Parts: sequence; C-alpha cells; structure tokens
Amino acid sequence: MKTVRQLLAAKSGDLRTITSATHVIEALKLMAAHDIGALLVVDEGRLVGIMSERDYARKVALLGKSSSDISVAEIMTAKVTSVRPEQTVDECMQLMTEGRFRHLPVIDHGKLAGILSIGDLVKEVIADQAAVIQYLETYIQT
Repeated sequence: MKTVRQLLAAKSGDLRTITSATHVIEALKLMAAHDIGALLVVDEGRLVGIMSERDYARKVALLGKSSSDISVAEIMTAKVTSVRPEQTVDECMQLMTEGRFRHLPVIDHGKLAGILSIGDLVKEVIADQAAVIQYLETYIQT
C-alpha cells in the first residue's frame, strides 16, 4: 500500500489555499474555477481550517445568508484532521470514514505539504486491487 508521500508526488496541480478573511463568494469562485470541493484556509503560513462545499451548503445556503457578505472564517471547519507523509492510504481511508469528511490536509514537519481527497484515495485502492487481481490471474494461469 502506498504512502501519502507517494500519492502527493504523483498528483499534479498546485495546492489552492485561501485566508480566513476571504469572502465566501471568492472562495466559491476559486473552487469552481479549479473544479475542487474544498480549500485549505491558511493564515500567516499556518493551517487554520478548511472550507468545503458541505460547509457552504449547511452554513450559508440553508441558512439564507449571502456568500458576498460573510468571510470564510464564519463557515470554515476549524478543527481539521491532518496526516503525515509517511502514513498509508489505509490509514487515511479509516480517518475519513470515521470522521465523515472527504478532504485530508498533509502536514510535513509542521508545514502544509498538500491535500488528499477521497477520490485520490479510492483511485489508489482501485489501482492496488487491479494489480492484485492481475497477479492472481497470472499465478492461476501458470
């Protein structure tokens, strides 16, 4: 099973972050422009939260607030679970399942190193299972 470090090395694209003072509408525009479901909230180089589509739906849309009038700080999830680069895909999947969230920041020696989505992890699990199946089919045929 691969590690978080290996998954991040294979991912393409820049890490998208925002500050807690950013208006929610600007965060939504950034998410739409890059087709992503969450943004890490970083103030003065420190991870302070995460804003996801779920945060928007539950804390803005359902409450009838205006995304132009409120800041990310008002709706972000401040208690963020993160992982280290040496952790495995299985460990990440377990954290996401138990915590019922879809995005996992990666912290390496106190610095933000990236983010993994549930899609990144599922893709890796499927690839791993396909490799095992191929191996077993080859074994059976010989």
